[in-house]
Amino acid sequence: MQVNELTPFIGSEMTGVSHADLQQQEVFDRLTEILHQRELVVVRGLDITPRQQIELASRIGKPVPFLMAKYRHPEHEEIMISSNATKANRPVGVARVGNFWHQDSSYMKDAAPYTMLHGVEVPSTSGHTLYANACDVYDRLPQEWKEKIAGRTALHTVTKRYRITPEHAGLSIAELRALVETQHPKVEHALVQHDPATGRPYLYGAPEYMDSVVGFDANENEQFFAVIDRLIQDPERVYTHRWGTNDLVVWKTATTYHAATAIEPGASRTVHRVSIEAGGPWAA
Repeated sequence: MQVNELTPFIGSEMTGVSHADLQQQEVFDRLTEILHQRELVVVRGLDITPRQQIELASRIGKPVPFLMAKYRHPEHEEIMISSNATKANRPVGVARVGNFWHQDSSYMKDAAPYTMLHGVEVPSTSGHTLYANACDVYDRLPQEWKEKIAGRTALHTVTKRYRITPEHAGLSIAELRALVETQHPKVEHALVQHDPATGRPYLYGAPEYMDSVVGFDANENEQFFAVIDRLIQDPERVYTHRWGTNDLVVWKTATTYHAATAIEPGASRTVHRVSIEAGGPWAA
């Protein structure tokens, strides 16, 4: 087994590790140590079944079924299938998911603290995943903005990225917005939080899942969103994960910004995702 840093600012990878190796407590402890200290851990080429993925997730916390039942794995409700493939002219999973910078489910009151992805069928030339460290983003925030947001909260919402489905046909824009507000009311979170594992402050919020900073006027919100967008997307501070078959990637949702890149025409991509709530021996 080898462990290497992916970048100085986020992530480490484990190579030469099998599922059998991860049954050894010291090997699994090393994985969780990396996860908590480096925000993101990649296990290269880990050949596992869906059931084994759920078992690994269960050792970190509590796997939870994906909200939208039609995109769950047919045999394992804890797995969401992210895929652009079709079978019998029906989608295998949800396509075009997460193609914008965000922290998983920040629009929820209590977002699951971990996400685990397993690359089932992945192209090597597209469909990458980009990652940035929310602790690093806060560190690079200009001092004037650190002072302006100190002690403030922000309202988070799914409205900007809500998916329109056939059942919404006939609704006006106003009616659709009212429906979304009813089904997914805004939630309020502290804008600056501290990671329980490292103690580092981090910025909790990305413009695509934020409505506004409480107490800021429209101009201040626009300026702040522009600042953090630049920091999050700074190419010098982004790790690009170019997927290999069977790669397993696990990250802390609060401290890890991420975004999926486009898939080239004609390429198939299927990834199995598990959201992991607190509750296991390694839950933060």
